[in-house]
Amino acid sequence: MKHRKSLVHSFIRIVGLLLIVSHSFNIVAQTGVGLSVDALEMADQKMQAYIDEAKLSCISTLVLKDGKVAHQGTFGLANIEEERAVNEETIFRIYSMSKPITAAALMILYDEGKFQLDDPVANHIPEFTDTKVWVDGEEVDQVEPFTIRHILTHTAGFTYGWEKNAHVDSLFAVARKERESETATLESWMKFIAGAPLKNQPGTKYEYSISIDVAGYLIEVLSGLSFDEFLQARVFGPLEMDDSGFEVPEEDYGRLAMVYTTDKESGELIPVERMTNAVKKKVFVFSGGGGMVSTIGDYGKFGQMLLNGGELNGVRILKESTVHMITSDQYPKTASTEQFASYGLGGYVDLDTERYGWSGAASTDFVLDIKNDMVILTFTQYTPFMGEPFVKEFKELVEKAMLD
Repeated sequence: MKHRKSLVHSFIRIVGLLLIVSHSFNIVAQTGVGLSVDALEMADQKMQAYIDEAKLSCISTLVLKDGKVAHQGTFGLANIEEERAVNEETIFRIYSMSKPITAAALMILYDEGKFQLDDPVANHIPEFTDTKVWVDGEEVDQVEPFTIRHILTHTAGFTYGWEKNAHVDSLFAVARKERESETATLESWMKFIAGAPLKNQPGTKYEYSISIDVAGYLIEVLSGLSFDEFLQARVFGPLEMDDSGFEVPEEDYGRLAMVYTTDKESGELIPVERMTNAVKKKVFVFSGGGGMVSTIGDYGKFGQMLLNGGELNGVRILKESTVHMITSDQYPKTASTEQFASYGLGGYVDLDTERYGWSGAASTDFVLDIKNDMVILTFTQYTPFMGEPFVKEFKELVEKAMLD
């Protein structure tokens, strides 16, 4: 088995060398868009090194500037075992990069006057009316009810259930398993978690959590459509994001990238089929916080729509003022600044650099650079999250590529 893996990784390196030789076939760069071709070439070489050294199976990059494709690159294999190269049509599990899409989708209903950001969520989802808060070993009432702003900024009091030996986390870990039940729906799952206490008083602390999943259900309640139907009708369809959704149809299995991790004994890449194959079956609980798949081109359309102030190719998705809300600081003034001093809706905001974005658990990343009119996307499929610093290196080199 180890001998076979060594042969596979030798194949990756050979493919990498071939990709360098045929560079023009997998790299797209346009001149006249304010980026240095030489600096972008250096970025390509850095990305290729991760493939040659078998640290990552594949990398896909896309830079949009001034509304144009400034640079695009694909490196390595989407599936090592199948010896299948990554390309511009490869489908990725984007996990938490679902969150900005969900936030934008919910804000479509804001534009229609269906809610205000500071509405208590229980006004629209009554199951949360009596949800308690766990404080010092007992359940107490919410001091202030959690609002829609809270769920979009991870300050509602929910958690993901990752903290070991914490009472509320243990309950949410059970809730996540409940979501995987074959009979579960988004509605039934919301009712299940509404019965568990919050970990923090609403509006007091940032805690990365399932709150964006709550936002997905809120879309169902406010629109009368299932969450996946709403996304298709109001986001994916209008933006022509044809390969985005919650599951991959059988005819497209050959385009789905495999998630990999590094074997602790051999140091070689091994597939994580559980993470990859979860989107090959019918999905009933549509996770707005982490359930989506997409191609890098599809997500680029979403990013460009935001950068354009809510419009793409003559189709308006959101009001410009609403996009500004999404990509500007919405962090509650009452919340601790220990982890974030500023935060947008569904993603971080860096006030100094005028950037908005988020990443996904399988090491995908999205940045909206508002000041420089640019979208930067860097994808692979690797766990643990950002186990290799390829995203950081790529973004730094793109910054250096900007011409005065």
